[in-house]
Amino acid sequence: MKRILIAILTLIPMINHGQDRMTGLTFATRSEVIAKNGMACTSQPLATQVALDILKKGGSAIDAAIAADAMLGLVEPTGSGIGGDLFAIVWDAKTQKLYGLNASGRSPKSLSLAYFKEKGIKHIPALGPLPVSVPGCVDGWFELHKKFGKLKMEEILQPTIGYAREGFPLTELIAYYWQRNAERLKQFEGFAETYMPNGKAPAKGEIFKNPNLANTLELIATKGRDEFYKGTIAKTIDSYMKKQGGFLSYEDFSSHVSEWIEPVSSSYRGYDIWELPPNGQGIATLQILNILENYDIASMGFGSAEYIHLFLEAKKLAFEDRARYYADPSFSNIPYKQLISKEYAKERMKLINPNRAANRYDAGELKTSNTIYLTVADKDGNMVSLIQSNYRGMGSGMTPTGLGFVLQDRGEMFSLTEGHPNVFEPGKRPFHTIIPGFITKDGKPYISFGVMGGEMQPQGHAQVVINLIDFKMNLQEAGDAPRILHEGSSEPTDERMTDGGKVYLESGFDYQEIRRLLLKGHKIGYSLDGYGGYQAIMFDAKNGVYHGASESRKDGQAGGY
Repeated sequence: MKRILIAILTLIPMINHGQDRMTGLTFATRSEVIAKNGMACTSQPLATQVALDILKKGGSAIDAAIAADAMLGLVEPTGSGIGGDLFAIVWDAKTQKLYGLNASGRSPKSLSLAYFKEKGIKHIPALGPLPVSVPGCVDGWFELHKKFGKLKMEEILQPTIGYAREGFPLTELIAYYWQRNAERLKQFEGFAETYMPNGKAPAKGEIFKNPNLANTLELIATKGRDEFYKGTIAKTIDSYMKKQGGFLSYEDFSSHVSEWIEPVSSSYRGYDIWELPPNGQGIATLQILNILENYDIASMGFGSAEYIHLFLEAKKLAFEDRARYYADPSFSNIPYKQLISKEYAKERMKLINPNRAANRYDAGELKTSNTIYLTVADKDGNMVSLIQSNYRGMGSGMTPTGLGFVLQDRGEMFSLTEGHPNVFEPGKRPFHTIIPGFITKDGKPYISFGVMGGEMQPQGHAQVVINLIDFKMNLQEAGDAPRILHEGSSEPTDERMTDGGKVYLESGFDYQEIRRLLLKGHKIGYSLDGYGGYQAIMFDAKNGVYHGASESRKDGQAGGY
């Protein structure tokens, strides 16, 4: 089997992302963007430009982030929209501190675990009415705006309303994912009417309009968040879901609230890495880094079998705890302080064999009682790290009549095993994959960053941090560097890993190192997809400027002024 895998790998072409650069590393796609007054980095150029326009009008970084997120819901519905959830970390220059926002929605109150048992359902399906939870995005906008906004919401949402009415041309990668999503979601009422004009998904360069979304955003802009959660929009969704045999109701919307939370951190070689606590998976990043801090990663070199092996084993260890403990803290006592402690990391690292891949680990024993990412910074020093998602691309397929957006399917992430911390319960927030990240140095803002893509996210966060700190890459290089993806760890749905999972290495790693990984027992696969999407802003305090970087694997852009 090893020989077959090696033979297959030798047929894969070696691809460097960048060619014959005068400066920087060979895989860098471009230089960082550097600007003084403001920076916006998103996964679609029109959204970046909308954010910059808001900054130039005198809006705060948070105003611009809301505007960009609204725009992404229009131009990149394959990853985001007002039918999904939102998380954010904000550096506030006035108070000189970080704030965290959990704007994720809860499960329907009228749905119970007994329903799934009666129907013989072992796993919550990805599509249709059952995985739909309350979309928290709009309430998240208004919470952010109330605390940090400067412009009126009408001004912030107007660019997207205009584009939705007049139309915009699809970019290449988004058009590709749109087509893939449309094939499986066109069966659901309202989807084709909204997203498949003339009976098919729009192609690259084709102008797409969404007047229903324009109308919905106009109502939100003029009447406020209550129009979404207590007004005609909530009533329309209630009626649609009843018709589809779903459980999400007006009562679920009217009782929804977001939660301001304290970000949590762990130091890594003198830098403080910040994430949000569960129900998200951000602390898995801190667990991985805490283990790897005990090794001299820099001396191993980027792409070495020694480094990749240790990274994969640390990831496996963290993800076993992720499967066992991460859930809604309103329903479970999550021991995250123990999970991210240095002492716990030192205990866990003892399980790693430097010469052999583990087929499985057990979670630690503790004393217990498809997505978009964007980042914006402004002239006053405020920075926001924001991530927002429908889950599984365009979500559940549930497209409420005349509203112009799809509802998320985040409820798929619940476990249906009684006693599991993430077991389905009415009014509960599911385990979440989307996580914003932030780095501070000596108590000052340094980098706002994120990596999209399901379970790739904490793996991507950790790799970016290591690329920056251990391997001394610049902000763009840290995102362009070939990525490591491990799949097959135990999941919060109570699925256990028993075979060590599979390792996917992006083009650019040396074949000799790949062969060495095979000899350590890692199962190597090949994929063009699944490595996530990255955006980042770094504050250069010495020169008083921002550095911006954007994902080369997507359609995005870093822009400043």
